[in-house]
Amino acid sequence: MSPSRDGSGRWRRATAASVLALALLELLWELWLAPLKPGGSWLALKAVPLLGLTPGVAQGRVRARQWTLLVLPWYVAEGVVRAFSESGRQALCAGAAAALAVVALAAGLGWFRAQGRAPRPPV
Repeated sequence: MSPSRDGSGRWRRATAASVLALALLELLWELWLAPLKPGGSWLALKAVPLLGLTPGVAQGRVRARQWTLLVLPWYVAEGVVRAFSESGRQALCAGAAAALAVVALAAGLGWFRAQGRAPRPPV
């Protein structure tokens, strides 16, 4: 089943791009844009799981996609909580991270849906 026929290739690319963008935003947020402590904080390590899953998602591995969709709600929750509890640049970064996590989650679910509706070869 080719990605061009079932449309899952677009969803796969969207998922991989949004997960990578979220990982980069998490790194920038905690190291330079609005760190908790001057000079950066250890919270930048929260990008490591996303960076580890990105190659598998980009290659279309099912297990990587499943793990990505399992961890993304935690990034949404953290972004929402910090967006409402902090102010200034920190709240802006948190809101952007929550939005990117929602986009990645929606793209990942769209990817599953596109593969589920793909025409199956006759038996």
